[in-house]
Amino acid sequence: MISTVKDLAAEALFVSYLQPSESPNQAAVEEAITVTILRYGSDGCAAGVAVEFGDHPDVAVQRMTWVHEELADVLAPRTPVLY
Repeated sequence: MISTVKDLAAEALFVSYLQPSESPNQAAVEEAITVTILRYGSDGCAAGVAVEFGDHPDVAVQRMTWVHEELADVLAPRTPVLY
């Protein structure tokens, strides 16, 4: 189940409006994922990824690498703040 959620998040971020040059923070990444899933649904996100890998495979590989780097930060376990 967790890998399915991670895969959907990756696909959504991949087809989102967010660009690596923006150096987005965690909140921006989370918002882009949510907005894209609500807009396109899981099937639409997967289709967008497929189209880009078919049309521009070299650029798509670079973008997917960035996506996975961003998701590693967003999905990393957070340490609780102790008072």
